[in-house]
Amino acid sequence: MSKGMGAWRRRTFLGGALAGMVAAPAVLRAAPSGKPVRVGGTLSLTGFLAQTAAIHKIAAEIMVEEINGRDGFLGRPIEYVLLDDQSKPDVARSLYEKLITVDKVDLIQGPYATAPILAAMGVAQRYGKIIIQSSMGIPKLQTYDMAFPATPFGPEPDKSYPNVILDAMATLSPAPKSMVVLTSKFPSAQFMAQGMRTEAEKRGVKVPLFLEYEAGNRDFGAIAARVKEANADFLWVGSLGLESNQILEALRKLDYRPKNSFHLYPAPGPLALSPDGNLVWSSTFLEPDEPFMSRPGMKRIAEHYKERATKANLPYPIIDAQAAGMAAQWQILEQGVNGAKSLEDKQIAAWLKKNVVTTVYGPTKFDGPYNHGAPAQLIRQVQNKEWKVVWPKDLAAPGVKLING
Repeated sequence: MSKGMGAWRRRTFLGGALAGMVAAPAVLRAAPSGKPVRVGGTLSLTGFLAQTAAIHKIAAEIMVEEINGRDGFLGRPIEYVLLDDQSKPDVARSLYEKLITVDKVDLIQGPYATAPILAAMGVAQRYGKIIIQSSMGIPKLQTYDMAFPATPFGPEPDKSYPNVILDAMATLSPAPKSMVVLTSKFPSAQFMAQGMRTEAEKRGVKVPLFLEYEAGNRDFGAIAARVKEANADFLWVGSLGLESNQILEALRKLDYRPKNSFHLYPAPGPLALSPDGNLVWSSTFLEPDEPFMSRPGMKRIAEHYKERATKANLPYPIIDAQAAGMAAQWQILEQGVNGAKSLEDKQIAAWLKKNVVTTVYGPTKFDGPYNHGAPAQLIRQVQNKEWKVVWPKDLAAPGVKLING
């Protein structure tokens, strides 16, 4: 168990001097004090999701420190009670039961990835706890009224996001006419893969091969052979963690490289730095470039993340949508608690439904189906071993454009 930065305290002085003027008196802001507010949650610190969950852990610790550096929750410091769900939904379910009934946490935060989130959500509903999550890719399964998304997937990402990808594909020369859809059987990946196939065929892009593999699979030799045999113009991969690296490596061993490929939820660092990763596409909601870096607090959070991720020896210590999603989770909970002036779950949920919150993703509403707002999916591409937003064009990094592989 890690208790994060729960006991962390500091005093912040605000003030300074304008040029040619006497310094203004310092204003003292009291540090949070009193009994800590205990916030419990799990992450996949081990298991096949661990590469990505490590990103979420660092981001969560940064946000707890940031919030405790302000006023905490209602003037009280936060203690983050973090447990390892081992990338297993049944373990996540048991641990959330423990957090609520044994550890007696005041509030909870959601885990990483759809299956553990669904397990945790069932427990939250049974005990009437608000739960905020950043990575559940099947919004229609979020039927619990006090569950809130931190990442702007939108209510129907299986329709909205495939069309973002297809719009980008249409600008390539020549535009792809066929696509292999390869996916993990992990729930959100399957969901998005089925949507990709449906939307592609609607727009005249043929899908000669739709292939599924077991979540956590590591042997992709036979699967790679079938992908090579299909030889489609585009490869769409519903991957998680290191699966994309393993798939591309298996294809390379067969002397085959897809003309262009998209990867749903890969571990960002290993894929960007891999010799097989150049020019691959992936899903994102922001990257550390403009216009995203001008959002309130984004530069500071990005700097802290780079420092912590480097110290933790993460292969790619650059903030992206994974870390930003966890940051947004805590920003939503902070604004909900302090806006409602309460630690009561129902009051926090009611306040969030009536108000707009500001996160690293921008102004966020919860007024749509399944408590979702409008979708805001983007496409990023590895260029010179860095992820860059390339689509839509108006949100692409300055001087960056989509490169045809």
